[in-house]
Amino acid sequence: MIKVGKINHLKILYTTPSGMYLDAGTGNRRDNILLPGKECSGLKDGDEVSVFIYHDSEDRLIATIKKPFAQVGELAYLKVTANTKVGSFLDLGLDRGLFLPFREQKYPIEVDKSYLVYLYLDKSGRLSCTTDIGDFLKVTSPYKKNDTITGTIYAINPQIGIFVAVDNLYQGLIPNNENFVKRTWGEIVQARVIRVREDGKLDLSPRNLAHEQMNIDGELLINAMLANGGKLPLNEKAAPEEIQQAFQMSKGAFKRAIGTLLKKERIRKEGDDFFLP
Repeated sequence: MIKVGKINHLKILYTTPSGMYLDAGTGNRRDNILLPGKECSGLKDGDEVSVFIYHDSEDRLIATIKKPFAQVGELAYLKVTANTKVGSFLDLGLDRGLFLPFREQKYPIEVDKSYLVYLYLDKSGRLSCTTDIGDFLKVTSPYKKNDTITGTIYAINPQIGIFVAVDNLYQGLIPNNENFVKRTWGEIVQARVIRVREDGKLDLSPRNLAHEQMNIDGELLINAMLANGGKLPLNEKAAPEEIQQAFQMSKGAFKRAIGTLLKKERIRKEGDDFFLP
């Protein structure tokens, strides 16, 4: 049986001016599938070929020897090539784009940006994809606490945090109290595993271990002072929101960095304010 959206191994039955027809296995000549002539170089009747099966622009099944970036049942990070009145199209590595219906767009989709999608067959058996991928990610991974990971942002919940597909395979979350910069869907992030939950899901942080991050944060504050005539623009009485907006760090991290700089005598304190020595 032909599997649409998958690689199939089919026999070439006969050749026509438009290309070669492949055996669909139904015994009905009308069901046989065309491999266009431009892809038939070096092939002959009776050969078995590995082809990807999908629908062409006229909604007919067609074969290609080109290897797609992904198949049905897989996740893939794909670039958007067009937005239309009926949905968007993504580059699957084939002549025709992969359809992303409006109803499957869980956030704004922009042309020339890439997003993580799951490939499926719609009710009519046509190849489509969705950005609603949470249920297709695994909850058990090989990672442990303090491991560094790379992943793709696939959902953003203002009350919870940033959902990340680790290795585009596993479920991960950057909680709100670990994220201090604006993130967007489809963004690739590097983070550190701060917790492996009982259900196997990963809690992540884009920040380093505390003792390493203090040095990074300290240099950021020094640079801010250099740009502000030697005075730190904010002090420890500043609101957490002000500190986060100015330095992309929590108030706790801000105070730890200040403490480290004071201990190393890289800054001095006058009243509530901090200055370069």
